[in-house]
Amino acid sequence: MPETRSFFSEVKDLVHAELDWLIPADGPQPQSLRDAVRWSLFGDGKQLRPALVFAAGRTFGAPDKNLVRTAAAVEMIHTYSLIHDDLPSMDDDDLRRGRETCHKKFGEATAILAGDALQALSFQAIAGDENLSPPVRLELIIRLAQSAAKMVIGQQLDLEAEGKTISNEAVEHIHRNKTGALIGFSAEAGAIIGGAGREELAIVTGFAEKLGLLFQIKDDLLDVTQTTEALGKTAGKDIASAKATFPSIRGIAQTESLATQVHSEAIETISSLNRPGDMLVQIADFILTRSS
Repeated sequence: MPETRSFFSEVKDLVHAELDWLIPADGPQPQSLRDAVRWSLFGDGKQLRPALVFAAGRTFGAPDKNLVRTAAAVEMIHTYSLIHDDLPSMDDDDLRRGRETCHKKFGEATAILAGDALQALSFQAIAGDENLSPPVRLELIIRLAQSAAKMVIGQQLDLEAEGKTISNEAVEHIHRNKTGALIGFSAEAGAIIGGAGREELAIVTGFAEKLGLLFQIKDDLLDVTQTTEALGKTAGKDIASAKATFPSIRGIAQTESLATQVHSEAIETISSLNRPGDMLVQIADFILTRSS
């Protein structure tokens, strides 16, 4: 998918430039906290969530200058969640995006504070975006806060489900919150900035919900089918931690079938949008076929 890879690379350059302006390498002390924040932000991530902001926004004709700050804010929230997710008290991981996790490089206390800072800065970024009208900024902040809260709820449910046998519905509920909420916001945000109508926004929301679920299904599969080197994070962690995952409940074959089904549902949903949404479709295809 060369076009999708090119799009992701373009978004990454735009978002990294914005993040570098928002959180420069030199600034107010303490430098150790600034270094920890930037170490985590500028890793070799996929930029999926920012890419969804741009893909949805461009679908509705929004200029990039109106999208880039919100895309950066999404990446801040996502990175904060990864920093905290990797902590010894959570998933206790030493590797993220192909290099040391924040707490391994800077210490646990600094990692916690780096995550806290990124969460706060994400809302500040949107609040101060003068390319957007005050009502749009307010709606984005409300929706981002709601999705961030759902992400935390999902993490707690995930922790409580470790070592337990739970239903398919319970696993799906965990991941719609833990992973799906922020992915959903990303697409919704682009549509809102682009001035989508109520019915159009509902279609994008339905699509994004399917996309978030698809992403987690594939993530669960990759954890049991790929190597640490391929993933850039420790493979097999779900099994080692007795996580409640789709493969642990359904098995690999049925989980692969579920991924195909959810992908088809996502494509069917977005196809009802009378807009040029080719990149949204391509992102769904990328998620289904990704190998890392």
